[in-house]
Amino acid sequence: MKKLISILLLSLYLVSTTELYQFLKVPVLIEHYLEHKEQNPKLTIGSFFKIHYDNPVKDSDYTTDQKLPFVSHEAHLIIVCTPATHFTFQLSDKESNTIIVSKQTFYKSIFYNKDILNSIWQPPKSC
Repeated sequence: MKKLISILLLSLYLVSTTELYQFLKVPVLIEHYLEHKEQNPKLTIGSFFKIHYDNPVKDSDYTTDQKLPFVSHEAHLIIVCTPATHFTFQLSDKESNTIIVSKQTFYKSIFYNKDILNSIWQPPKSC
């Protein structure tokens, strides 16, 4: 049961946030192909796709053509969230503790040898 629910929720999520919702228009594609097939019995599925997807033309059934899958794309998920209540920010009147910043000198640690780094920048000893 958990597997079925997870598949259902994943499917709903993918259909609502990606272009997978276009596959829901496949029945319109089949119906439109059958309409064209009635008008021209020699029409193949390849030529149908070429007419509608390769070089679409504005003809008498242009509105139906725009309902085919992957012809038109929409901004299918736009969510705007606004807070329901007015948000206020108040500072308390209590005195805050002062933060003492101490300067730490890491270059005086045992892992740092100043003489080694200074010897790198010496000119060559012999020419």
